Amino acid sequence: MSRPRIICHMHSLLNGKVDGIANVTSVGMRSQKLYFDLFLGENRFFTKHRGWISGTGTSRAILGGEPEVELPEPTEPVPAGDFITDPDARMHYFAVDRSGVLAWDRSTFTYLDVDAHIVELIPAAVSDAFKAHLRSVGVSYLIAGDKQLDMAEAVRKIGDLFDMEEIILGGGPTLNWSMIRQGLCDEISLVLMPTADGENDTNSLFEANEKFSAPAPIGFSLKHVEPLEDGSVWLRYDVQGPVANP
Repeated sequence: MSRPRIICHMHSLLNGKVDGIANVTSVGMRSQKLYFDLFLGENRFFTKHRGWISGTGTSRAILGGEPEVELPEPTEPVPAGDFITDPDARMHYFAVDRSGVLAWDRSTFTYLDVDAHIVELIPAAVSDAFKAHLRSVGVSYLIAGDKQLDMAEAVRKIGDLFDMEEIILGGGPTLNWSMIRQGLCDEISLVLMPTADGENDTNSLFEANEKFSAPAPIGFSLKHVEPLEDGSVWLRYDVQGPVANP
């Protein structure tokens, strides 16, 4: 099948930042709950997905840092191909892991009141020791690409194997931008908080990284504006693609 529709759903400060000291204020936390409810709440707006994709940095934050784990070589060959332990889970957390560094110690995590089964997105070149570790803790994985992670193949597999018509893309900024640049994002859904903090060393909504994507002018078409509680605003845009020079 063709790939699912991909919606980049994020929340940001008025100064375009997605993290920082304003996020943990009372207004920031309420705004993040509005963001959460739109894609994971009981009466959520986005209903055709069963999970969301996040980058390695976001997963490191969930783990409290990058675990320093000595992974032994497996005593038996690791079977080839994908490994899926809980295909019927209500929600899945798809973790981008290009190098096999996220040594999870559990197969699920809880985001507010939603339990999500962890599914790693890895290239085939990731070590058998790492794959064996994921298997030992019950973390699923999808293999996409040989030496480099192929996100186009990864999202196609998510759609096929988990029967999803849409996928939520939830950051971080480098992953958001690289998927937009690859034509792998169809819509931007943004909850804009009525706060700013002026920090200049925090992450923005989109950020280019020379390893994965380059800066370029990308156009978006506004499709929806809705005021929310506390002065937050929900914006939705269709992704139009590169903007030509005059």
